[in-house]
Amino acid sequence: MKSQFDSKTGCCPEFDPIPWDDKIVEWKNKPFIKDKVFTLFYMPMNFSSVMKRFDRKVTATVVIVPDYLCLSDHTSKWNMDLYLAVDKEIPDAENTTISGKFYSKVYEGPFRDTEKWMKDYETLAKSKNFTFKKHYMWYTTCPKCAKKYGKNYVVVIGQIE
Repeated sequence: MKSQFDSKTGCCPEFDPIPWDDKIVEWKNKPFIKDKVFTLFYMPMNFSSVMKRFDRKVTATVVIVPDYLCLSDHTSKWNMDLYLAVDKEIPDAENTTISGKFYSKVYEGPFRDTEKWMKDYETLAKSKNFTFKKHYMWYTTCPKCAKKYGKNYVVVIGQIE
């Protein structure tokens, strides 16, 4: 994935929050590849190795990763499904699609603020009369890059019913 963008860090691209903050996006069969991360009470344990596995598959197939979008679905205290956006199917990967209308809101700060962000997100949703089928988290940069950029942006993306 490193070859797909020119970043200051040589790792994660700098994130622009404007196109994602307080927006509604609609996807129709948006292609993703899926993998799993082992979590220990919601804390990812092998996130880096899963991202490296994604990188090998993407690099070998020469696909584009639109917006460097990688959605996290915390399915339990022990598992998180990752969905990496791609522009086409990848052999030897779990290919899937996501469709629907989604409300996205950008937050910035340490990961320990996740509960606070989710409460704010739910309050915003109520004020807009939204109900959700599912929520995803988009951790836009790795911790090292967030430190280098001076911002740790996280996007909450909820599928609107």
